[in-house]
Amino acid sequence: MKRLITTLFLFAFISTVLGQSVVINSQKSTSSKVAVLKPSTEKITIENDSITKIKIALEFQQRKLDSVGNVLAVFKPYKKSVHASYYAAKFTGKKTTSGTRFDNNKYTAAHKKLPFGTKVRVTNEKNGKSVVVEITDRGPYVKAREIDLTKRAFMDIATNKGSGGMIVTIEVMTN
Repeated sequence: MKRLITTLFLFAFISTVLGQSVVINSQKSTSSKVAVLKPSTEKITIENDSITKIKIALEFQQRKLDSVGNVLAVFKPYKKSVHASYYAAKFTGKKTTSGTRFDNNKYTAAHKKLPFGTKVRVTNEKNGKSVVVEITDRGPYVKAREIDLTKRAFMDIATNKGSGGMIVTIEVMTN
């Protein structure tokens, strides 16, 4: 069973990278037949305990590996081409709106509307680097800005380490 699941994940991953779909026909014996089809076929067919395996395969195809934090999760697009900045050092140690103490070395952020505890992936549109942060505060209180990151999170994805802002895409973690 472990071999079948490992094979399923391996081929699901390869299929997402190559833009192709995978057809797996498992039998009662330990052997399984695996075939990779052309991109025109967008269906995953699995026999024997198919509902569970289809769910696993579909969830895996939707997962993305974060480039900085190595987080494997499903992300739903929230906003594209928005302005992000980072907190000033003077806020370190002060309480955030959620009640936690602010630390500029953690992966947290401030957002005007997203609930506290929400994990979001912020991707720098210039270089494609991304980081996953948790919403722990309200703000930024500047109209043009969408999200304030901690300095550590900001510098992990920044192209120009001397800049105070960047254009990012925000995606919300769904699971």
